[in-house]
Amino acid sequence: MSNATDLARQTIRTLIEKGVSDFVISPGSRNAPLSIALYEAKSRGLIELHVKLDERGAAYYALGISKATDNYVSVICTSGTAAANFHPALLEAWHANNKLIAITADRPERLRKTGANQTTDQVSIFPNIRSFDLITGTKFEIEDGPVHLNIQFDEPLLPDNSNDWLSGLNVVAPKLPSPNPKSLAVTGNGVIVIGHDRGTLTASQVEKFIESASLPVIAEDPLSFKGAIAHASAFLSDEAVRNYLKADYAIVIGRTTLSRSINNYVASAEKTYVIDPRISTIDTKRTGTQVFFELPKLEVNTLNPTWISDWVEVSRIAAAEIAKDQIWSEHQAIGTLAANVPDGCAIFIGSSRPIRDIEAFAKPRNGIQVFANRGLAGIDGNLSTIFGISTNFARTFAVIGDLTFLHDLTALLNPPTSDLTIFVIDNNGGGIFSTLPQAGVAGFDEIFGTPQNQNLEKIISGFGIPVSKIKSDSDFRMEIAHNKPGLNFVVVEVPERSEMAEELRKTYSRISSAVRIGLNLA
Repeated sequence: MSNATDLARQTIRTLIEKGVSDFVISPGSRNAPLSIALYEAKSRGLIELHVKLDERGAAYYALGISKATDNYVSVICTSGTAAANFHPALLEAWHANNKLIAITADRPERLRKTGANQTTDQVSIFPNIRSFDLITGTKFEIEDGPVHLNIQFDEPLLPDNSNDWLSGLNVVAPKLPSPNPKSLAVTGNGVIVIGHDRGTLTASQVEKFIESASLPVIAEDPLSFKGAIAHASAFLSDEAVRNYLKADYAIVIGRTTLSRSINNYVASAEKTYVIDPRISTIDTKRTGTQVFFELPKLEVNTLNPTWISDWVEVSRIAAAEIAKDQIWSEHQAIGTLAANVPDGCAIFIGSSRPIRDIEAFAKPRNGIQVFANRGLAGIDGNLSTIFGISTNFARTFAVIGDLTFLHDLTALLNPPTSDLTIFVIDNNGGGIFSTLPQAGVAGFDEIFGTPQNQNLEKIISGFGIPVSKIKSDSDFRMEIAHNKPGLNFVVVEVPERSEMAEELRKTYSRISSAVRIGLNLA
């Protein structure tokens, strides 16, 4: 038997027995032994096999499946630059602690540094990612985060027999660590701040924790926690309001990465308790009054009786001001989407402005599963990630910006068959920069705003994918309610970027004034 065939079959068999059931491949010659073995496994009904042309998109597609299933997913490619294209998705998986297995086919070690075609040092190509350089046998580990398997295949690459290498499989479920929570006793007025990725903890785990605490909750993802304080990132942008609501302590779950207002508020607390399993492996320099690798047993003492009511009242005032906005805008569109996605669906929130507008303007709710690439918050690979997530839900929605859409166009070459609606906010460029300190600098549009001046409808329809365009809140509600089958894009036309930034500034200013008056701080 071909040694390459034997090694490929052993590797795939081991992965199946470790519980891996989804495999994504990009076509290539050196990875032929793996591709053939996977097709045989698929023919036996043992795995799901997905074929994607672009290795970068393939890795993000696998990442999406992993996020949706919380299971390991393998993505496989040939040697050379193909392997390098896995790096962005692996970085996201590393910082988000997602379960992604990158398998890179390689030529034999004897050919490295000899000038052999398509040969480079693939073993150390992904810093921080555990890497196994396989020559014979299949001894490797998969647990806690992404893994890299680099497999040396010598010719011949094709099998010379068809033995029943998949018989007698013994799939073993991974062992889950037994929880051993520490205790945390807190005194005074405190808050719980939940980062968008919840520190890799599940929403149900965090929900049980916050229910037992009975403290005000600030959630960067308000679509997973119905009891969270609405619009906190908006009203806490005012320093006087932050001082009025100053906490004795803040319990932070995961990373707070979105709003300067929330980070400034947390920094003002006398004590900060941080809960995030990644502190032991990834964010090893993160500090706080005390850090925890898992949710502790919490005891809350001597809570001021007006503490909760103060937060509720400030949130109410902010909501009333936001409701006065009648001008069609980007943040109004995203607030409408957040409120109207049906229960039982999944939703993916794109980086940059969409995720910040969800935090500031969406009303807290639950009943849906929320996803985002918050490990490194990139705009690359978002479409591919969305496509991967959608394969595991009866209905999926997503909202992304126009640059995020254009960044991952190759994903449209092989779209999913799942029921998926993607809203593309079209403000012709990088809208977030109009709200950052860079706004107004010389050459702003050329080096930050970067308008692409593309007709998104024509681009999408050119791939044979249904697309519509909307310009109002009522149109937006109708698109959500229609529940069209298959993949559909909706281009959401919103005001020009500088106009949007000015409307945001006015809204935040009105919120600040109203809250100050309501609290007698004016």
